[in-house]
Amino acid sequence: MADTVIRAEGLGKKFIIGHKIERDGLLREAMTAGARGLFHKATNFFRGRSIDNTDGRTEEFWALRDLNFEIKRGELVSIIGHNGAGKSTLLKILSRITEPTEGRVEIDGRVNSLLEVGTGFHPELSGRENIFLNGAILGMRRAEMRRRFDEIVEFSGVGKFIDTPVKRYSVGMYVRLAFAVAAHLEAEILIVDEVLSVGDAEFQSRCLNRLSEVAGSGRTVLFVSHNFAAVAALTRRSIVLEGGRLTFDGPVDTGLAHYTASLGKPGKVRDWGRGKDASLISAKLVDGAGMATENFTPGTPLRLHAVVETTGMPGMSFVVILRDQHNLPIGLYSSASFNNVPLPTVAGRYECRLSLDPLFLAAGEYSVDLQTTSTATIVDHRVDGAVQFFVNACSPGDVGYDFRQDQGTGHLALRLSAPLEFVLMPTAEAPSLHSERRLG
Repeated sequence: MADTVIRAEGLGKKFIIGHKIERDGLLREAMTAGARGLFHKATNFFRGRSIDNTDGRTEEFWALRDLNFEIKRGELVSIIGHNGAGKSTLLKILSRITEPTEGRVEIDGRVNSLLEVGTGFHPELSGRENIFLNGAILGMRRAEMRRRFDEIVEFSGVGKFIDTPVKRYSVGMYVRLAFAVAAHLEAEILIVDEVLSVGDAEFQSRCLNRLSEVAGSGRTVLFVSHNFAAVAALTRRSIVLEGGRLTFDGPVDTGLAHYTASLGKPGKVRDWGRGKDASLISAKLVDGAGMATENFTPGTPLRLHAVVETTGMPGMSFVVILRDQHNLPIGLYSSASFNNVPLPTVAGRYECRLSLDPLFLAAGEYSVDLQTTSTATIVDHRVDGAVQFFVNACSPGDVGYDFRQDQGTGHLALRLSAPLEFVLMPTAEAPSLHSERRLG
């Protein structure tokens, strides 16, 4: 169809990992691979070993496999997936940085990409020179570049340093200029990867507004971010990758739900270890009906159920530390400090039911550390990242707030919305330390 600007059919990308590296035809990579091979052969020779090649000790890794999709002109599409799901590999194929191993991709129009900080910039050239260089690469005439130049510089906010070599720029300056160039040059397709991970809130907001304007002008935007609120606010369609395969293609809200649901699939059981007097056995986030969940809705109580085994030592307490996606602490609850509710003094295994006051959390990923302590300063048992959960929506009940997380600059008051409960678990119901699946 005339409106289709990207079509992928049976797209796959294979890498060879181990002692042998894949060569993409670059002279530097070929020389590196050759030097590495000579070094191994010389080492083996002087050690009296056979000089056989190392091809037998390699492994095929498919970063992408059998991808099929179409993207229309003017669409805003987010690409979602875990780290290692194949997002960056797909963007590099679409940006013509690397070739697929199998299948094909058809692209109708010029592509401008911002995949990494300063992609396409020459460090020895000034900001001004790099702007014109990027325009020339896209096939734009110098007159077109002059017309866009002032707008690019104003958006980037680096006008004072525009004639300074970009190698002297800070990371923030680098990415602001790189985004300004990518978003203002006349390319039909714009590919942006994690640009919102750098820069302050004001710049991030301008980035989102600019991407919306780009799509509104009829151009196509592919957007990759782990910021769920930005994804939901900017895009209407999402493509979800898992293990290099396309597992969902449809409305962004459904795609985000599909992605977060995939995070709950059983994985490797983690050994939480044991404490001396009070051991944490397992933990989970639950919804209003008491069912395990990995999604939290802002403006509702945060409910945790944890299984704790105690020897009955008096004065033991239960501690919850809430962390944001940067692993910075943003809230603390201690049963000793706030409510003076110690762990039970009768030995046994208990389910601790904790319900905290409603929290208005920004969208993103959060984790919960759990501790049992014997005093305010002595930790008996500690499990970092015992529970992980996600916030998909950033404006529940029409309450507006910033789409990004606070990055740990403030601390939330974590207080109980209901009395803390310790329910003794019958032996038959108490989960086994070795057979139970632990969240987190």
